[in-house]
Amino acid sequence: MPQIAVRRRCPLVTSSAQAPPITVAEEVSDALTSGRAVVALESTLLSHGLPSGRNLTVARRLEQAVRDAGAVPATIAVLDGEPLAGLSNEQLERVCAEDLAKLSLRDLGPAVGLGLSGATTVASTSALAHAAGIGVFGTGGLGGVHLGAAQTWDVSADLGALGALPTVVVCSGVKSVLDIAATLEVLETNSVPVLGYRTDDFPAFYLRSSGYPAPWRVDDPATAAKVISAHRAYSGSGVLVTNPVPEESEMDKDLHDRLLRGGLDLLAERGVQGSDVTPVLLEHFHEASGGVSLDANEALVLANVALAAEIAVELA
Repeated sequence: MPQIAVRRRCPLVTSSAQAPPITVAEEVSDALTSGRAVVALESTLLSHGLPSGRNLTVARRLEQAVRDAGAVPATIAVLDGEPLAGLSNEQLERVCAEDLAKLSLRDLGPAVGLGLSGATTVASTSALAHAAGIGVFGTGGLGGVHLGAAQTWDVSADLGALGALPTVVVCSGVKSVLDIAATLEVLETNSVPVLGYRTDDFPAFYLRSSGYPAPWRVDDPATAAKVISAHRAYSGSGVLVTNPVPEESEMDKDLHDRLLRGGLDLLAERGVQGSDVTPVLLEHFHEASGGVSLDANEALVLANVALAAEIAVELA
């Protein structure tokens, strides 16, 4: 793995001259300079979404999947107050071994200013990827509108980031614990096109269909790239490409519904809210399913980053 080197000082979302630098790995910087495809990868999935040991194995598989599709991976995190796009082996091991804070976009400034470390969510990864000049991002699932948000105002910053940044996010939809109809409405309000990849249905993470239609459909990476390029001519918002979990890895619907009911009861019992909801729910699914959800999670994110790389190659 090439050495990490500071290549540019980029604003994250605003044009403030005081914005902190982002450190871009030499391999990533060289690819961007030469116009080759680069795919951003988040670190919250590794630090909070998978158990120790397995997370490092998956991290390396994700980077390899991007390479196999002809692109360069750029795993993103904040270590010791330094935003990084592209991690060395040692840095990747730190992300997977340390108890890192979960950093959404609102948390980047405090973490950087205080010299702390953290794993980046979809929102913060999108912002740092944009600052580094990376336009495509592959991940597992998107945050959304939580059930009861009319009273709690609990809406993921992921949706706002997609509305404000021209990042392409490839994911398997949103988890079924969310208000999927409201999530799709917010995406529409923020002018974010939602593309179903080889499907007419909007996926629900462990399940291939949420029961809601995907507004648009594309059937190959080249067509997805054409849609993305056309959108960028008219809007500065991002594009959401939804790729259902591979059919052979989809969770049994009855098992999923049983785990979901138990997870919702657990959230209510513990009074869990906000950014803590997803980690607690994922842990419940992983433990109560006997590893079935972990296998599905790994399969879908691998498929998503491979697709993200194929789209990035077409865009490049």
